[in-house]
Amino acid sequence: MLYSDTFGTGKPIILVHGWAMHSGIWRGFAQQLARHYQVTCIDLPAHGRSEKIIPFNLEVVSDALINTLPETPSCWLGWSLGATIALDIAHRYPERVSSLILLAGNPLFVSADAWAGVNPTVLDAFAANLTTNCQATLLRFLALQVNGLPDNKALLKDLKAAIMECEPPDNDSLQGGLDILKHTDLRAVLAQLTVPVSVILGDKDTLVPVAVGQQIQQFLAQLELTILEGAGHVPFLSHAQQLLTLICHFMDKLCP
Repeated sequence: MLYSDTFGTGKPIILVHGWAMHSGIWRGFAQQLARHYQVTCIDLPAHGRSEKIIPFNLEVVSDALINTLPETPSCWLGWSLGATIALDIAHRYPERVSSLILLAGNPLFVSADAWAGVNPTVLDAFAANLTTNCQATLLRFLALQVNGLPDNKALLKDLKAAIMECEPPDNDSLQGGLDILKHTDLRAVLAQLTVPVSVILGDKDTLVPVAVGQQIQQFLAQLELTILEGAGHVPFLSHAQQLLTLICHFMDKLCP
């Protein structure tokens, strides 16, 4: 069984968190967003307060979310790994997705040929280190998300406090999440979408290069692309007000 929280009323938005995190990472941001919409935060399997599932792969994880949440068509906002999951759901369960927001997400997370992404060796290193020192690996991952930002120490403190509310996911689930990021290519899926799509990237993101924005537009010309100046991989912490404004514009002007 998966754990979820719902706040507010209005158009429904579902928030899907990233690798090794849980829905608590959204709490402050979700409560602000819930002043305008009905916001549901869900813990991925084995993350936060949700039960483990086997195997932890894209299809099984997406199915688990769909089977847990109400059938009402909603805007799905996926962050990082959550963006990959939201894209898969939009492809396989189009009747459940009224619109899509990809936040610091990439339909092909790793770099390949001329595609901008994270170097696969970074994910390989995380995978190798998980088996020897899981906590240290997770802390390095948190640091990477705020690397290069002027307020990185304060942001890292917020990230650590949020993630430590719950026990970390088990190694199999963490490895499964890395496998999804490393081996999933949803560029063709993105190209086929007919719902409104917003892509929001930070120009200081060390995991999702800002250059991917223009490449994504080649697959779906009508998407709304926004680059947040000075933002890294966690804009809902570092640029919350700007992000709220962007989401409200997207939901109120572009979404049914």
